[in-house]
Amino acid sequence: MKPVPRNQISREKLRSLSAACRSSAGKKRQMHRLAGQVLAGPEELRANSAEQASAFRFPILKECLMTRAAARLKASPASLPKCTTGIHGLDEITGGGLPQGRPTLVCGGAGCGKTLLGIEFLVRGATRHQESGVFIAFEETAEELAQNVRSLGFDLDDLIEKKMLAVDYVHIERSEIEETGDYDLEGLFIRLGYAIDSIGAKRVVLDSLETLFSGLANVAILRAEMRRLFRWLKEKGVTAIITAERGNGSLTRHGLEEYVSDCVLLLDHRVEGQISTRRLRIVKYRGSSHSTNEFPFLIDEGGISVLPITSILLRHQALSERISSGVPALDAMLGGPGFFRGSSVLVSGTAGIGKTSLACHAANACCHRGERCLFFSFEESEAQLLRNMRSISLDLGPWVKQESLRIHAGRPTTHGLEMHLAGIHKQVEAFQPDVVVVDPITNFISAGTASEASSMMMRLVDYLKTREITAVLTTLNHAGSPLEQTELGISSLIDTWLLLRDIELNGERNRGLYIIKSRGMAHSNQIREFLLTDHGVQLTDVYLGPEGVLTGSARLAQEAKAAAAEAQHQQNIERKRRELSLRQQSLEAQIAALQSQVQIEREELERDVADEQEYAKLAERSRNAMSQSRKSDLNGRPAAPRKVRK
Repeated sequence: MKPVPRNQISREKLRSLSAACRSSAGKKRQMHRLAGQVLAGPEELRANSAEQASAFRFPILKECLMTRAAARLKASPASLPKCTTGIHGLDEITGGGLPQGRPTLVCGGAGCGKTLLGIEFLVRGATRHQESGVFIAFEETAEELAQNVRSLGFDLDDLIEKKMLAVDYVHIERSEIEETGDYDLEGLFIRLGYAIDSIGAKRVVLDSLETLFSGLANVAILRAEMRRLFRWLKEKGVTAIITAERGNGSLTRHGLEEYVSDCVLLLDHRVEGQISTRRLRIVKYRGSSHSTNEFPFLIDEGGISVLPITSILLRHQALSERISSGVPALDAMLGGPGFFRGSSVLVSGTAGIGKTSLACHAANACCHRGERCLFFSFEESEAQLLRNMRSISLDLGPWVKQESLRIHAGRPTTHGLEMHLAGIHKQVEAFQPDVVVVDPITNFISAGTASEASSMMMRLVDYLKTREITAVLTTLNHAGSPLEQTELGISSLIDTWLLLRDIELNGERNRGLYIIKSRGMAHSNQIREFLLTDHGVQLTDVYLGPEGVLTGSARLAQEAKAAAAEAQHQQNIERKRRELSLRQQSLEAQIAALQSQVQIEREELERDVADEQEYAKLAERSRNAMSQSRKSDLNGRPAAPRKVRK
């Protein structure tokens, strides 16, 4: 099979492939084959192959790509062998996973997710890669651990029963350590070695290091035993995660662990402006290039999800397919078909201008096409949004029931900006939409500064473009602020910008719409009056009167006046037409009378000619008869024929 470059695999091909592969086994085989084609190009040995896999919209393909990319990295002699964690996003930012056969230190404060990361590392290894693991706990028993992670969908008891996981609780008391005198880890090595050998474990988690060394005050012995522990884990050939509490002024409490570890992950749980955010940073990674930025991550019902926000590059495709906006008149202003698929659309305007209504039309059109739309509402609840749209005959309820439309409503202040971005990523991954609506984006300023919100929206737009998802964003313009300027300053990122503005005239406030820009397509430069009617959004041509652009009742009055003048003009034309018709009829009657008189005279003349000819014939016959009766004239000659008067 000829390799297909990644940039030539179209969105339609992935969609048709996913629909064609009905069985999960057959689908996975097809996806693995396609993953091999993707990675067969010149990028196959790059460390960010797994990161590039995140651009694809099918989770099973993404998993295949990440697995195959990690396998290539392992097979490459020039790269460090890595062990995929199976944690969403973590393998991407680490370039394939954690160092295989080496210990990794995970440090952070209380409640940041260290234990959960270790548990998920073992669970994903057992369920996805058939690699058994050992969890050594120093603070929680096996029953407590199983109960704590059961809400995340992790069944530790089942894995333990299948010999894919071993959990051992080691109870350590400081008083007992003081009584025995010298303190070393020989007992732990024996206990841990037995657990590893009993199930053939490839992965190990020790939680946590502080409890293990709580009774050791001698720094020299502490450092020696710590090095001995890390060396022992390397000799066993297991990929290990060791958790440690964060210290004051150092990454860990002892300040030694980060120096003897091959890889160090720092988890941070911070609160800014009463909004909490969890972030992850790779402090060090021996033998491998890695990102040093901070990445937000979520802990929810699916476990840990790390968002590689700073790894997104401008590699998205520019599609030529056009999709409808849901308003035919607006599509006509955009040249007929509508927006480009996968583009970004910004609808800006003041409060109450109709931004949400226009965005809902785009969502409705998406569902009508048989596609999916993900709607993020940060001002109205789902029930309120559905009720308000019914007032303009836009019923979105059936789409929600058919799961073509999913509405996520919430306040921006519930999370930080990075957590909102991570949440949007997670919902996009789960729902696989074709159109994403965010209404409005200006509310994110309440969860951070304008600069931070702008950075967040930049990453969101890039992410949606990479996945070929059409983004419809609404933004609020405050009264008195420049209309052709967004508060977040993202207008330069937008492909199509629609501006709704107020037109005040004769004591009325009416709406107008015009297109500020629409990249890659010819579009109208006219202002259209924007109406919210019982039949949805309608756009009408504004009336250009003697006093300028007229809208609302002024337009209606001027149109009525113009209609009356037009009617009068039409009446005058009809009157003149009737007069002309009468004159024409009169002339035609006169012509008919003259023609009749001429016909009569012609007939009389023809009768006179006929009578004269008959008389001449009779006279000729009479002369001929007389001539015959006389035989000849007086001189004895035949009489000459007489001329007949004609």
